[in-house]
Amino acid sequence: MKRILVVDDESQLLLALRINLTSRGYDVAVAADAAAGLSSAARRPPDLVVLDLGLPDLDGVQVIAGLRGWSTVPILVLSGRTEPWDKVEALDAGADDFVTKPFSMDELAARIRALLRRSEPEDPAGPVVPVGHHLVDLAAHTVRRAPGAPEDAPETVRLTRTEWAVLETLLRHPGRLVSSKQLLAQVWGTEHEPESSYLRFYLSRLRQKLEPEPSRPRQLLTEPGMGYRFQP
Repeated sequence: MKRILVVDDESQLLLALRINLTSRGYDVAVAADAAAGLSSAARRPPDLVVLDLGLPDLDGVQVIAGLRGWSTVPILVLSGRTEPWDKVEALDAGADDFVTKPFSMDELAARIRALLRRSEPEDPAGPVVPVGHHLVDLAAHTVRRAPGAPEDAPETVRLTRTEWAVLETLLRHPGRLVSSKQLLAQVWGTEHEPESSYLRFYLSRLRQKLEPEPSRPRQLLTEPGMGYRFQP
């Protein structure tokens, strides 16, 4: 049974989420503030965290950063904040998805299922693909500096689960156009429709981490109006 930790200071919402998610077959733990949430996650690591940003003792973005210091657990932000920069800040800190309050329980459950699917162990077989000055090992989920790369290139590069999902989808279709719709469905699932701006955000992050000249990408390419392509 998958364990979900819900961190939110709204007691009625916590109760509703616990009842609803339990009825869907999850083991649900709840916390009303950041300290309790972080303590619960450390004591018994969950399979997924549902996190509010407006907590009484610590901003949710700081909680994300704290979790990312030691865990790769999928984090789904559930927040009343609707400004684009709030979403970008949360995703940049390491969140994997963002749902705005008020929300549909069916949509939230669909996004939870999609994140849990992406966190399942991958097929042990997978290629090692050169990207920029690094080698991406799709089986080991590691990015390491390639032999002969400049010394100022990072020895290792850390990617979030969602960055991995986007990158792996492109790398497994070398030279082929992957439409935005296909990429969204592959990464976020077909049960909901994430914003297309997510792709622009994650491709920008991947270029910053992997392309020698992020503003002039040579391998992680955008095909305007169509989708994205990995050029070996």
